[in-house]
Amino acid sequence: MCLIVVGWRVHPDYPLVVAANRDEFYARPTAAMARWPDVPQVIGGLDLEAGGTWLGITDIGRFAAVTNVREPGMTKGLRSRGALTRNFLTTTVAASEYASQIDYAQYSGFNLLLSDNDSLVYCSNREDEPRTLAPGVYGLSNQLLDSPWPKLLQARERFAEALPGLPDESAFFDLLSDQSIVADKNLPSTGVPIEWERLLSAIFVKSETYGTRASTLVWQDAGGKITVHENSFGPNGQPLQSSVISTSE
Repeated sequence: MCLIVVGWRVHPDYPLVVAANRDEFYARPTAAMARWPDVPQVIGGLDLEAGGTWLGITDIGRFAAVTNVREPGMTKGLRSRGALTRNFLTTTVAASEYASQIDYAQYSGFNLLLSDNDSLVYCSNREDEPRTLAPGVYGLSNQLLDSPWPKLLQARERFAEALPGLPDESAFFDLLSDQSIVADKNLPSTGVPIEWERLLSAIFVKSETYGTRASTLVWQDAGGKITVHENSFGPNGQPLQSSVISTSE
């Protein structure tokens, strides 16, 4: 489960801004955000179990992020969803063309955001066709784009309020660290037990075994310089490390 909010061409000085939380079981082996040893132009984390990534960006601004669709009981796909992002980041194919070439049946339910600098594309194997998105602020969790889950609505609103403050990052990380639980009457019904619905309703999720493992802010300025700032966490939200990587303009 994850949360991603994207500002696409809504700030005059920062055409791409992304704030994201990656939620996962703490036991799943993961490498924190860094330049990939085999593809150093890519900045992102790595899933050491399946080899893909949930979010990454290249030195020239190719961006990709993926979330799963919460649908308990569905048959698992043959391929890892993290391969969708990894493959895009290591090619030069346009975002719309890449989205049209995916074999959607090979994967469990996913949402995918792709940017090639010229366009931002959303696609999902739970929606009919890829969409090229107009400038705006978009939110994604574990349903379709901009599904009106309480935490997503709140995150998108607070993200829009934080945008004018860039390059000050504090409001974004305040947003990503919000542990407020949604009242039962406002919880979505996604087929998981009520205890999990409550746990997952927070923007920042924490428990002994599962929770937010990384909070990441990515922003690109009008000159092309990219900054990636990631804070990582262990069980019960214990801070582990903070990393910042910037590219040259």
